[in-house]
Amino acid sequence: MRVVSDVFEVALIVLLLIPYGIIIWSYFKPKESLLLGRRRLYKNEPEIPEDVIRNQKAKSLITIIVYPIIVIIIFVYSYS
Repeated sequence: MRVVSDVFEVALIVLLLIPYGIIIWSYFKPKESLLLGRRRLYKNEPEIPEDVIRNQKAKSLITIIVYPIIVIIIFVYSYS
């Protein structure tokens, strides 16, 4: 039964890394992340204001810091 639990833990960690990777990508490429799925709506490359890009980077940075803390707290409480 422990093998199933170990597999579940590894799968859960991998699944939790996917959004974290997207958030990191969003921090390094804020313009592309803002236009994700919406490029086809524009004929030309849209102009994204600098403050919107700064806002996206700030939100991504906060999430990069807070997300692991929340995940660690959940793991500690669920496995203690």
